[in-house]
Amino acid sequence: MPSIPRRRFLQQTSALTAFSTTGSWLANLAAVKQASAQVASSDYKALVCIFLAGGNDAHNTVVPVDSTSWRCYSATRDPAVMAKIAGVTPPDNLTSIALDQKTLLNISHRNAQGLNTGRSFALHPQLKRIQALYGQSSVAVVANIGPLIQPTTKVDLLDLSFTLPRKLYSHNDQTSTWQSFGPEGTTGGWGGRIMDSLKGRNVNPAFSCIGVNTPPVWLSGRSVIPYLLGTGGFQLMGGNAGTILGSSDVYAAVRAAASTSTRQDVIATDYVSVSQRALANESAMSKGLPIDTMAPWGTPGTTTATDPLLQYTDPEDQQLKLNPLAQQLQTVARMIAARNSSGIGAQRQVFMVTLTGFDTHSDHLRQHARQLAKLDHAVDYFQKCLAQMPSGDVRSMVTTFTASEFGRALVNNGDGCDHGWGGHHFVIGGSVKGGDIYGKYPQFMAFDGNGNFFSDQLLTSGVLLPGLSVDQLVYTLGKWMGVSEADLVGTSPGAGIAPNIANFDASTRDIGFMS
Repeated sequence: MPSIPRRRFLQQTSALTAFSTTGSWLANLAAVKQASAQVASSDYKALVCIFLAGGNDAHNTVVPVDSTSWRCYSATRDPAVMAKIAGVTPPDNLTSIALDQKTLLNISHRNAQGLNTGRSFALHPQLKRIQALYGQSSVAVVANIGPLIQPTTKVDLLDLSFTLPRKLYSHNDQTSTWQSFGPEGTTGGWGGRIMDSLKGRNVNPAFSCIGVNTPPVWLSGRSVIPYLLGTGGFQLMGGNAGTILGSSDVYAAVRAAASTSTRQDVIATDYVSVSQRALANESAMSKGLPIDTMAPWGTPGTTTATDPLLQYTDPEDQQLKLNPLAQQLQTVARMIAARNSSGIGAQRQVFMVTLTGFDTHSDHLRQHARQLAKLDHAVDYFQKCLAQMPSGDVRSMVTTFTASEFGRALVNNGDGCDHGWGGHHFVIGGSVKGGDIYGKYPQFMAFDGNGNFFSDQLLTSGVLLPGLSVDQLVYTLGKWMGVSEADLVGTSPGAGIAPNIANFDASTRDIGFMS
């Protein structure tokens, strides 16, 4: 039986962390380090990744509305029009997934990069708050981004030896590729590796990478291990602070037993070490994390289920409902508020939250509208929290961005759309050069009715061939966080945090959306 290195053993055991506070307190043992009483300085920066799980349909998120593009978009998303072009009779059960142009939310763009001259764009009707933030220059659109090994054209795809990301169009593999640059099974993500580089800025490295109701891949570094929370907060030994079975004596006895061992082997020694750190970390969280009903992220006198700040309007029935993404971002806001508390002391952090439900192969318009309504409400809620923090406005210190395993095809599959490659994403924050679209939005033009497009950026069925790479996103955000050029690029091929960035011209590595 092959041996397992001790560090890898501890990292793998940390992946068993439960998603809620009802799980065993032991689940976070490998996610902590000894707390310190020092306090971090005001030099703080954080990244918050909102992962849209299932493959967000970028075509209905940021829509081209210039005349040529709109005619292509609306025709392609209507199966009756496509069938007519192809000379066939469409089945009766096919429905259009094109949005009504009258309901779209128009956005202007400075076109600072000169890549989208003569183009016009709009947002999905459910993104009214994001439209407002975009108008305030707090939101930027990153157009047509996805995993690439190197700059890639449609002609390159004719070369069977040309290197492409592995296992494209697969949910699990592309989720991993977006987060870690490798298919499912790859360990260590670029969020964690950013914090490997920056963990020395934190008093307690255990609070460098924090996930809320989310898997740990993006958050896992080579040395930094993610600290995972549920929306209810952190886990307590025994489920109650200071007692087990209602007894403080039992609590003290279990705590002592967890911190000692009668064995001297490697596993026992490591177990005691992480147990001690876990208990110290529990103490730091108990003292530092503010309550969830505290303003500005909560409403005093309410509960999570009744707090109006956490409720979004469901576009289908216009009823107020609890928004799971807002709940997760509430926990992030509370952790940011606790950044300077004794035992946490963070100058740099990365967070990840997840919104599921974007696998819209059918019932597309209704499902997608509901998910984007949650995103719109949660993003606005979070920005308001950051603006009114007890320590003051921290919006310029926190950059939030969306990600998804892939975009979706432009062509309608009957009542939805199939897996894609590239997609459009939002970057939000006070340090974002917002009110603009970064990267070249794909040209929409003529097609043959059989799913083949004459655009250089549209593959078969209207799948987007990415013009920007995830490596460029990592490079841009990493530079803003203060990661060194050497760590981002690496000293040898593939060794950097952005492992493929050396394949891109130095003048294009920084996408340009950060101040």
